[in-house]
Amino acid sequence: MENAEQAPVVWNPTDDILRNSQMGQYQRWLEAQGKGPFADFHALHKWSITELESFWQSIWDYCGLRCDTPAERVLGERSMPGAEWFPGMRLNFAGNLLRLAEGNGANVEAIVAHCETRPVLRRSYGELKSDVGALEAFLRGNGIKQGDRVAGVVTNGYEAMVGMLAATSLGAIWSSASPDFGIGAILDRFGQIQPTALIVVNGYGYGGKVFARQADFEQLVAGLDSLRCVVSVQQLPDEPALAGPLVTPWEAALAEGAGQAPSFTPLPPDQPVYILYSSGTTGKPKCIVHGAVGLLVNHAKEMMLHGDVGPGDRFLYFTTCGWMMWNWQASALLTGATVVTVDGSPGYPSLNSLWERVAEEKVTHFGTSARFLAGCRKAELTPATSLDLESLRVLFSTGSPLLPEDYDWVYSAGAPNVLLGSIAGGTDICGCFVGCTPTLPVRRGEIQCPLLGVDAVAFDEEGKALDGGRGELVCRQPLPSMPVSFWDDPDGARFQSAYFETFPGVWAHGDFIRFTEHGGAVIYGRSDATLNPGGVRIGTAEIYRQVETEAAIKDSLVVGRQIEGDVEVVLLVVPASGDSLSDDVIKNLKVRIREGASPRHVPRHVLVVKDIPYTRSGKKVELAVARLLNGAARSDNRDALANPEALDAIQGTLQAAGLLAAKEA
Repeated sequence: MENAEQAPVVWNPTDDILRNSQMGQYQRWLEAQGKGPFADFHALHKWSITELESFWQSIWDYCGLRCDTPAERVLGERSMPGAEWFPGMRLNFAGNLLRLAEGNGANVEAIVAHCETRPVLRRSYGELKSDVGALEAFLRGNGIKQGDRVAGVVTNGYEAMVGMLAATSLGAIWSSASPDFGIGAILDRFGQIQPTALIVVNGYGYGGKVFARQADFEQLVAGLDSLRCVVSVQQLPDEPALAGPLVTPWEAALAEGAGQAPSFTPLPPDQPVYILYSSGTTGKPKCIVHGAVGLLVNHAKEMMLHGDVGPGDRFLYFTTCGWMMWNWQASALLTGATVVTVDGSPGYPSLNSLWERVAEEKVTHFGTSARFLAGCRKAELTPATSLDLESLRVLFSTGSPLLPEDYDWVYSAGAPNVLLGSIAGGTDICGCFVGCTPTLPVRRGEIQCPLLGVDAVAFDEEGKALDGGRGELVCRQPLPSMPVSFWDDPDGARFQSAYFETFPGVWAHGDFIRFTEHGGAVIYGRSDATLNPGGVRIGTAEIYRQVETEAAIKDSLVVGRQIEGDVEVVLLVVPASGDSLSDDVIKNLKVRIREGASPRHVPRHVLVVKDIPYTRSGKKVELAVARLLNGAARSDNRDALANPEALDAIQGTLQAAGLLAAKEA
């Protein structure tokens, strides 16, 4: 059932924000050039998708991006897939991220790296650029060249940033994984792309514990026969370093190349800079290749205009190097902001620790997951009154739909004065389709807007745009940060199938969405996990909203069970305390779902489990559980899960409940 009432406004931009935010200044800059006038953000957005080439050229110019050879035009071939952005241009990705590391900018703090196992490290833009040049020289000295892959099994810290910038400066391709990944999961990724260089830690710290992995990672090195060199980072100072004929310690690698400046080699616009990976929970992950100019121009728009990030700001996004938010975070460098990295557990030594870091570092832009904010709400944290968050202007949330109740928590006990920017996109575009802007109100439970230059709408099953209804999130025109290809997909068949098979010539993203009457958006979950009881499509997020605001429930997962041509809803719940739920709690839960969502949403089965499976980037693993429940052949990649034992336990619970045949268990 749709909510006919408009969601209430919980934050409004001040006149100062409307005037002085980068989005406000950009709009006036356009109008001074004879574009517009624009009555509001929505008028600006309409122009951005109507005049696509003029818009993206304006982003390049306004954001001060750099190239060695200008483009012949903004958009050559316009088809999807196959759109050709800025043909003829020559540029360097790393050179743009470090474009402000000159003059006085060299003394600005670039990276502040916090972790559980080493002292805080602070480096200026000048020091960062110097280390990038040194590492690039070391890589070149070991035969690493344009088009080679440089892989990192690294924590979210300084070495990862230097490694990425050194690789992309010389024209190599950066790809990373988090050191908590299993060796199988890493080989499933890097084994496909055959890296020639590897930067690897000897372990990591998490939740106050130390996880030494030098022996595991020596096994990884042995499993990658394409390697020419390995750079070892002493993430755990008291543990042995990696050993082997290819291994050079980090400090020695920098010393070997000391004094060499980054080359910032000019390269074609579609030169690959990143290889990212799909979650890999149902098989080997897809290797998604992203090009230089597309990511650069799109990230400049997202960071500078929509995020309002600029010089003097301090940007912290809690992430790991196995999640695309790390790559997104790295682009904050192009704004001249200070990037504050945090590696370790977000809940150690307490759930308040991240907020304390935000306060201590005077962070202006803090990014986290919807799951973390929900945890803060349930723990009844009050950083708004217990900490000095005066510097904080923007709070980003992503990873899953943000519940309306979490908006309430942010604007009461969390950070009442911030722009709460719920953003949504994905690894596929290493960016956002919908998100925030400082020039619009924030409404409870809603994402503010589609981003500039993004022609996003909801399609029904026949491929028609819906006016206010729920449907498939699609993008009808090319977006620069759409991938250039999948790795090892020479005819593009897998790439075509992944995004353009449902609606030919239109990108189908796989999210179930509704655009509201005032231009906002509500996401209801992944469309491949969308439930269809009685032929009515409903999103899992609608059920999570009712379940996860119940005090008796710690966590939950919703899947659909196919039976006799229909679908019945199965709800798995983790009790907040104990290992069971009373009949009254379950009854009340069903009533709450019925009244808060609809009778169609009420689960046929409610089962208690000890844990919910998550990917290593913190997303619920609905699809793998649905495949298990519906008897599909087991092809889930256990190494892609943060807690694979949860999937095993759920299998036993489903079997005990009679929802699995014995032969499928």
